[in-house]
Amino acid sequence: MPLVVIVGAGPLGGELAFQLARRDVADSILLVDESGSVAAGKALDIMQAGAVESFATRVAGAADLVAVTTAPIVVLADRWSTGEWQGEEGLGLLKRVSRAGVTQLIVAAGAAQQEIVERGVRELKIDRRRILGSAPEALAAAVRALTALEANRSPKDIALTVLGRPPQHLVIPWDGASIAGLPAVRSLDETARRRINERARFLWPPGPMTLAAAAAKAVIAALGGSRQSLTATTAADDAMGIRARAVALPVVVGPAGVDPIELPTLSAHDRVALDNALML
Repeated sequence: MPLVVIVGAGPLGGELAFQLARRDVADSILLVDESGSVAAGKALDIMQAGAVESFATRVAGAADLVAVTTAPIVVLADRWSTGEWQGEEGLGLLKRVSRAGVTQLIVAAGAAQQEIVERGVRELKIDRRRILGSAPEALAAAVRALTALEANRSPKDIALTVLGRPPQHLVIPWDGASIAGLPAVRSLDETARRRINERARFLWPPGPMTLAAAAAKAVIAALGGSRQSLTATTAADDAMGIRARAVALPVVVGPAGVDPIELPTLSAHDRVALDNALML
């Protein structure tokens, strides 16, 4: 099994390292942070938990990115001292990671990393199949939980996704959603759907543990070859020279990277809202 490198030993990075380690999906995990002592301390703590959780994944901490050159999967998380990688610093990190020759997938795990995905494809010419933002999957899971409460069902009965750029340009395509196999628009009246739409905006940004769970889902799919479907920030195809923003869309993740899948059924209102989210 390959090496996974997590850049950032903040709350998100540390939790993600633990979630991946306890699933034994990688041979080893390297937690990298400019505060090498923090990264090493968290790695040691996770390793000691292995005796309790019965996992064998090796976890180490470091202060530099040397190991990125041998890692097929790299996750951009949050620094211990200053939080999520974003802005020009985030783009600079992404440039270093992409030049290191990551062969399989770059995952931007933070809620504020939409721009990194967008600029990575447009400015650094990273193949859009090799990079995604996993935070929208955390939001989609929260919306499914809200919907389950409204419908008095289990979250496992809810099939829906979220689209756009949360929180300002969030689209929940109700016409394509289902509850226990039945159309959601039949189970929930318009008032209930509007209530969920309004509440969903306050669920962004998700917390570190939720973000880590979403990033872990993407990494596990890429490592295990399951071609798992999830909601992710992906760079849009700039068709006909029209520049478009990176937005949350349903995708499938596997060893070959990220593949967009067919959009759910959209109402005219949702189609306009998604188009607005795409506009620069």
